[in-house]
Amino acid sequence: MEFLIRAALIVDSNSPHHNSSKDLLIRDGIIAKISDKIEFEGDIIEANGLRVSPGWMDMRAHYTDPGLEHKEDLDSGSATAAAGGFTDVLLMPNTFPTVDNKNAVSHFAKWSRNSVVGLHATGAVTKGCEGKELTDMIDLHHAGAKAFTEGTTPIWHTNIMLKTLQYLQKFDGVLINRPEDQMLTAFGVMHEGEVSTRLGMKGMPSISEEVMIQRDIHLLEYTGGKIHFSLVSTKAGVELIRSAKARGLGVTADVGVHHLIFDDTALKGYDTNLKVNPPFRLASDRTALIEAVLDGTIDAIVSDHQPQDQESKKLEFDLAEFGIIGQQSFYPALVSVFGEETDSVLEKVYAGPRTILDIGGANIEEEASACLTLFSPEVSWNYNKVNNTSRSDASPFLGQTLKGQVLGVVNRGERLINTYEN
Repeated sequence: MEFLIRAALIVDSNSPHHNSSKDLLIRDGIIAKISDKIEFEGDIIEANGLRVSPGWMDMRAHYTDPGLEHKEDLDSGSATAAAGGFTDVLLMPNTFPTVDNKNAVSHFAKWSRNSVVGLHATGAVTKGCEGKELTDMIDLHHAGAKAFTEGTTPIWHTNIMLKTLQYLQKFDGVLINRPEDQMLTAFGVMHEGEVSTRLGMKGMPSISEEVMIQRDIHLLEYTGGKIHFSLVSTKAGVELIRSAKARGLGVTADVGVHHLIFDDTALKGYDTNLKVNPPFRLASDRTALIEAVLDGTIDAIVSDHQPQDQESKKLEFDLAEFGIIGQQSFYPALVSVFGEETDSVLEKVYAGPRTILDIGGANIEEEASACLTLFSPEVSWNYNKVNNTSRSDASPFLGQTLKGQVLGVVNRGERLINTYEN
């Protein structure tokens, strides 16, 4: 397979070609040549505002396979990832059965050998993600687990948290925790505040996140190791993480892309597609999250792609399941928030996750493997049920015209080019 990417602006802060417009010749899965102008008569990819970056990695997604394939399976999930620009995806362990043994871990790597998208497993911290008995994390690590987490469930047991931090230091493992004290959020369905009071819905207070981050940072100071806080949603949480980093602790963090767009006022219409956990919080929290992305406090932006079927969403708001799909609309969401700064923010997608997880293999240089995402901030497209590749339609953006389009991905010697009708 040989083709040319014509006059693309290279977005790669680690490349000497960063912010320069180049032709890239791809031959047999390798970047064969990068130059100002390459004479080529074969297959050429070009578009208005075309940009190319190292392949994007989504550090938090849920493909409910095995167990709940009617919500999302590996085929539909991988197709959605590629359509959204992701060449690599880190999957949460909350499948049925749970990813808590080495066979379950290796399943995803084996499946994705023939896919343009690389699927990377996380290993469960406890068996069944029940928070009671530790898994054999060394075995899971050797089987290919890239990090350890309870996924949708916070690590509530303090001693489990402490022992895990100690255990993972044997192989420099990364612990991912979603900070939430569930005793404070029990039966909550949205952020606790004025809006929840007016809507008559049980709230989930910001302090539930803050006390968990404080606990984990204190444990980290005691044990050493590394913690990655996933789906940070509050201004106070950001400040705690910023302070921990300033003290030299092994702390990193991500934010869900939708938390950069919505605050709790978006729920006034009771749209269950906006019911997520952690919930959308105050406008001041949203502003703090955006600032944290720009100043480097937040290391990665994730889709938190969590598909739900219609039976789980077409209910009264308090009965509907948490979850939103976000991979296919990820790039337009970033463009809507960051505008002209989007190119610089993309470092939180192509570099941040790979650095945290120590996953390489995405560099724009000659003779490197072609792991690339092609996109344009200038192209608009209509996101609808026809071109939605997920099995789920739990998105507030379906039926809308979105600005910013992923044109395709190149990875593992394969390529997938999107052909949306605008």
